[in-house]
Amino acid sequence: MTMKLAVSAGALCLLLGTIAPAYAQQHQEKKSEPQAGRQEQHQPQAKKPAPHPAAPARTYGGSYHGGVQSNGPVHGGVHHSGVPQRKEQVHSGFMQSRAAAWDRDHHTWQQRGGYNGYRIPEDRFRLYFGRDHFFRIARLPLRFVGGYPRFLYDGYWVMFVDPWPEAWPATWYETDDVYIEYVGDGYYLFDRAHPGIAIAVTISL
Repeated sequence: MTMKLAVSAGALCLLLGTIAPAYAQQHQEKKSEPQAGRQEQHQPQAKKPAPHPAAPARTYGGSYHGGVQSNGPVHGGVHHSGVPQRKEQVHSGFMQSRAAAWDRDHHTWQQRGGYNGYRIPEDRFRLYFGRDHFFRIARLPLRFVGGYPRFLYDGYWVMFVDPWPEAWPATWYETDDVYIEYVGDGYYLFDRAHPGIAIAVTISL
C-alpha cells in the first residue's frame, strides 16, 4: 500500500511538472497578444503632405487718370491690359470712324433723344474729367466696336458715337491732348488743338 502511494505521488509530481510550464507559456502568449495590438493602434500615422496653394489668377488692366500715362508698357503690340494695340490696327480703326462730312454726319445728344448711358459720380468726375484733366487716346487700351473707337480711361470705357472731323490730321489721337466734358445734355470728347468741336461719347463700366 505504501509503495502504491509513493508511485502515485511521484506520477502526480511528474505530471504537474509538465503541465505548469506549458500553461505558463500559453498564458504569456495570450497576455502579449493584446499588448501588441495596442501598440499597433497607438502608432502615429504618417502625416499627409499639405497640398500647395493654387497660384493666384493673373489679372490685367487698371485705372488711367487724366494727365497721366497708362501704367504699363506695350510688348509686341499688346498692351499690358491684354488689349491688342498694334499701331497699324489702331490707325486702320480710326480711319474707319472718320467723317465724310462732319457738319452732316455728327449729332448732339439732344438730337439723339438724350443721353442714357452710365453717369460718372460728380466727385469722381471732378477729380479725373473736365478740361483740366487731359490725355492722349493712343496711350490707353483701345478696342473698336461697330467701327467706332472705344478706350479705357480711369476705369471707364469711353465709346465714340460720333465720327471725328475729316479736317483733323489722321494721327490726332496720338498727338493731341483731349478731355471729356459733360455739356448740357451728355458727355462729349474735346480736342484742345481743335476747340469748339464736341464729339458725342458714351460712358460704361
